[in-house]
Amino acid sequence: MAMKMRELGQGGPRVHPIGIGAMSFSDFYGPTDEAASHAILKAAAEAGITHMDTANVYGMGASEDAIGSFVKARPGMRDHFTIATKAAIARDAGGNRCFDNSAAHFEAELDKSLRRMGVDCVDLFYAHRRDPGISIEEATGNLAGLVQKGKAKSIGFSEIAPSSLRRAHAVHPIAAVQSEYSLSARYPELGLVQTCAELGVTLVAFSPLGRSLLTDNPLGYDAVQATGFLAPNPRFNEPNYSANIAATEGFRGLAAHMGVSAAGLALAWVLAQGEHVVAIPGTRSVAHFREYLDAQRIDLGPQELAAIDRVLPVGWAHGDRYSEGQWDGPEKYC
Repeated sequence: MAMKMRELGQGGPRVHPIGIGAMSFSDFYGPTDEAASHAILKAAAEAGITHMDTANVYGMGASEDAIGSFVKARPGMRDHFTIATKAAIARDAGGNRCFDNSAAHFEAELDKSLRRMGVDCVDLFYAHRRDPGISIEEATGNLAGLVQKGKAKSIGFSEIAPSSLRRAHAVHPIAAVQSEYSLSARYPELGLVQTCAELGVTLVAFSPLGRSLLTDNPLGYDAVQATGFLAPNPRFNEPNYSANIAATEGFRGLAAHMGVSAAGLALAWVLAQGEHVVAIPGTRSVAHFREYLDAQRIDLGPQELAAIDRVLPVGWAHGDRYSEGQWDGPEKYC
């Protein structure tokens, strides 16, 4: 069953509500390669998926390289997909992680992204993180300059507060805000979901499957410890890891009872939170990607949503969604 397309920003292109999060086209969640990424993009295109989301730092360009080689070999795919990428995460003179929202940094990094992907412009360009040394108004103006130059069709921010969104939107239309949002990360409901709806901004939900916890086959503990990104994450360290696996068993059982994959049910829940919400699950497996399409077969009414809330009530997750180091950058607002 085809899903109704949704706008990517007010008056923007209409995209399939399920997109592809291309962070997994690098080794963040385990080993992968270009062939695997191409297979996922091919399956996505065949399924009618139209949006992909990447960033300059995913594999230090590896994710964008994979997208670029896929599009180069299949010229029609550039018109099929909307492409979003991000920049702002950098290194200072001492090699320490920092954030740069300057016009020079945005343009230089976007130029590199365009070359890697072999495209003239992107459909959406995000500030990946706020730069504490630059006001949100100045950062927005710097992004808007890239729209004026024709290098990006629209702009957005990742992991910002509703108050920051209002200030940015007053300077230039913001097409999208990217935020972690899932049954295991519901803080956007304390203002961001509502503010996006009010302003006509698309809320792009990343990690909508709880970084595998909301699937039928969560990453095993040993696999988690082998990844640099998840290994320090509090939800994936003991005793939280075992507690979270146990807490989600009821959800997997409910999905099975409904005749769908847990991933499909989790995505359907995210998409039921508003017509302005789209989700960008990532995967290294075509088989896993096909599970996501189960979301197209589910029409969640009040009874089904209540059943989900019973098995995964608000606040069920054990541990913070980020480690102390990973919290460097995202804006806290609740």
